[in-house]
Amino acid sequence: MDRHEVAVLALDEVVGFDLGTPPQVFNAARDDEERRFYRVRVCTPGGRPVHSSSGFTVTPDHGLELLTEVDTVVVSGVHSGSEVLDGVVAPEVCEALQAAAARGARVMSTCTGAFVLAAAGLLDGRRATTHWMHADRFRALYPRVDLDPEVLFVDDGDVLTSAGVGSAIDLCLHVVRNDHGSEIANLAARRCVVPPWRPGGQSQFIVRPVPDVADTSTAPARAWALEHLAEPLELRVLAERARMSVRTFTRRFREETGVSPGKWITERRVELARHLLETTDLGVDQVARHSGFGTGAALRQQMSALLGVSPSAYRTTFRSA
Repeated sequence: MDRHEVAVLALDEVVGFDLGTPPQVFNAARDDEERRFYRVRVCTPGGRPVHSSSGFTVTPDHGLELLTEVDTVVVSGVHSGSEVLDGVVAPEVCEALQAAAARGARVMSTCTGAFVLAAAGLLDGRRATTHWMHADRFRALYPRVDLDPEVLFVDDGDVLTSAGVGSAIDLCLHVVRNDHGSEIANLAARRCVVPPWRPGGQSQFIVRPVPDVADTSTAPARAWALEHLAEPLELRVLAERARMSVRTFTRRFREETGVSPGKWITERRVELARHLLETTDLGVDQVARHSGFGTGAALRQQMSALLGVSPSAYRTTFRSA
């Protein structure tokens, strides 16, 4: 089996978590015979050792020449230094990234790695994200980038960016899901003991206290909703299960997930529909009923709005994968 080649670029003061996440997640993506779909290697400028923000030194096996031969390049986050503070990136790094993108390689960044992609000009005119704590500095340095600091990651086709630290897992699983389907991505998530997807965005983590008392959480109502997606899920019913008024439930739901109850339910139903389209032979109308949309027309409308594809086109793509 031909494996997808991935290069992880580490610069000085690399974030240790960011550096370790792509190899961990991509190497967990395997077929029924335990063969890996990806080969992941680490490189640095000149193949030199770099310091990490976690107190250890990374000694790579490759220099920037690795970027000339891989299918995907991942730029790890940088904890501090000129890349984040001043937007200054070594010319050879910018040139290597530009050359990789020009020949058609997929380019990704985790956390503050977006500063490096922006310095190379690869985010101009594109939508992107980075850690919310660095959003103001990023906007000041790169006004031509359409920055969205409230999402966990942004997929802009051949250039993808993720938010802080843990969202690197979300982005890598998203890539695996797009490359090989939900079943492989879900299995990779289980190997890594992480959820296959997380609802909401960075807005859940921006200066918002987490409720200390279980009675104030909407989590039990959300867990119940996941088991009853095929049924009508009225806001009043969910609020009652959380023992809250509709108004309080709606406010707390948004605080805890970053989205409204209606949007959260729609996204979960689309995820269920995707899984059914990939793993069963149910017709589109049947998938719509099982996932709570009721009709094939409603399913097509929501999948088109969220994913940009019809159920039939999605099934053709991912069942083939």
